[in-house]
Amino acid sequence: MTFNPLQIAGLVLGFFGMVGTLATALLPQWRVSAFVGSNIIVFERIWEGLWMNCIRQVKVRLQCKFYNSLLALPFDLEAARALMCVAVALSLIALLIGISGMKKIQCKDSNERVKAYLLGTSGVLFILTGIFVLIPVCWTANIIIRDFYNPAVHIGQKRELGAALFLGWASTAVLFIGGGLLCGYCCCNRKKQKNRYPAAEHPAPHTDKRPQNGTVLSKTSTSYV
Repeated sequence: MTFNPLQIAGLVLGFFGMVGTLATALLPQWRVSAFVGSNIIVFERIWEGLWMNCIRQVKVRLQCKFYNSLLALPFDLEAARALMCVAVALSLIALLIGISGMKKIQCKDSNERVKAYLLGTSGVLFILTGIFVLIPVCWTANIIIRDFYNPAVHIGQKRELGAALFLGWASTAVLFIGGGLLCGYCCCNRKKQKNRYPAAEHPAPHTDKRPQNGTVLSKTSTSYV
């Protein structure tokens, strides 16, 4: 079986996108403490993620603590959790479907068509994964920026964009590119199949030019009167 470069590139990018999605969901650096105005205390660093918050102090190792209650969490955090869990599940399913499409080792036309459909489905799921990652990342970034420029929020409560958000944006771009390559391979394969087997023209109706039995008999019969 010959592998198309679009297949390999799409699945490799999809794999990296899945790893980035998982890392984005697990890392605690969604919100980090901001040092603005008179808040110049730098010996303490606060990280807030989807599942835990961490505090790093000078000469003290990083201390993290999971959130105690699920019901006491704000709505935006619960929604981000749910969307990221769906994104991780979709990326894993998309990768498995793509791998199953690559393992079609026979080169018959039917198998090639099935492989193209599997890879196209994998590409669509990768794009959906990127959308599910993009929504909570942009939502959280909007809340952070809004609170940062809100004068009613205390300086000690202001936060900055964490590394996990930038990783989420990068993972979204990788997922979109990988999914687009796989969908492009599916479309190219469909066009190739159509060009290989064009629609057959309707044949002209066959006319039987042989003389009828009655006509033959009339011509060969003679009268002996």
